[in-house]
Amino acid sequence: MNEAVKGRFDRIVRDHGPALRRLALTYARTQADADDLFQDICFGLWRALPTFRGESSERTFAFRIGHNRGITFRTRQRHHEPIDDALPDQRPGPDAVAGQALLRDRLMDVIRSLPEGQRQVITLALEDLSHAEIAEVLGVRENNVAVRLTRARQRLRQLLAGTGESE
Repeated sequence: MNEAVKGRFDRIVRDHGPALRRLALTYARTQADADDLFQDICFGLWRALPTFRGESSERTFAFRIGHNRGITFRTRQRHHEPIDDALPDQRPGPDAVAGQALLRDRLMDVIRSLPEGQRQVITLALEDLSHAEIAEVLGVRENNVAVRLTRARQRLRQLLAGTGESE
């Protein structure tokens, strides 16, 4: 790989790495699995970058790779371990930092409990991707993104409010 591509890879990981780590957390059940998935996303980015034609933004390109690697990861996980979608007990910690960490973990658990299509769009929306960018990453129409986002937000409100009822 030439130095220009290496520099481009380093910049993409620096600029979008934190968001790609958060994306990995939505596909993984544990921090260790998320770390492994993030490494796999970076490897995929490294391999695909020399063929990137610039038909989308680098951000969309990176998220598309992250999404594809996440789907593959979840598929492999389903074959190797049972999935328990029950939310763990989330009790506030002794100080504000611990409390915020718990709230963040609870939100991630609730996001993980959403159906895959809703989980995908809400995760990308939280990373501030536009409907058009999300549609491009997922390979769906913008209208489909809007519908999934509406349903995901409704379900998140229900789950966070403690009512698991469907409408």
